[in-house]
Amino acid sequence: MRKYILLLICFLGMFGMNAQSFTDPWTPQQLLSTKVLSTRITQNKMDQTILINIGPDAVIKNSFNLGPVQNKGNQEKLQNYLKKVSKDKEVVLYCGCCPFEKCPNIRPAFKSLIAMGYKNTKLLNIPKNIKVDWIDKGYPVN
Repeated sequence: MRKYILLLICFLGMFGMNAQSFTDPWTPQQLLSTKVLSTRITQNKMDQTILINIGPDAVIKNSFNLGPVQNKGNQEKLQNYLKKVSKDKEVVLYCGCCPFEKCPNIRPAFKSLIAMGYKNTKLLNIPKNIKVDWIDKGYPVN
């Protein structure tokens, strides 16, 4: 009986760790709507914003294509790219490969920017994927 209780405790402990690993490091205020970003791009009001793709392809017009942060070396590439960027500048990250809860790229990249001291870090709110939430809406693409 003790063995089963110990196994149950271990199982619950592992489940708790996995659930915690997907805790979102951003606040609702740090999510930027696709409509707002699309309007800024269309009106050429991006001079105070850096837009970085951290997913498979830079679909959005004028975004820097870093590539998937889950790939080895891209986390360091992100840090190197931002070395000369003011910590007060708005930095918007996007992936769009899949829904937020499954995305392997957004959390590590977002956490890196916060750790680096960027005070105006945003995440483009792409709840489903880049096709549904950006391309299908006719927003500006490369």
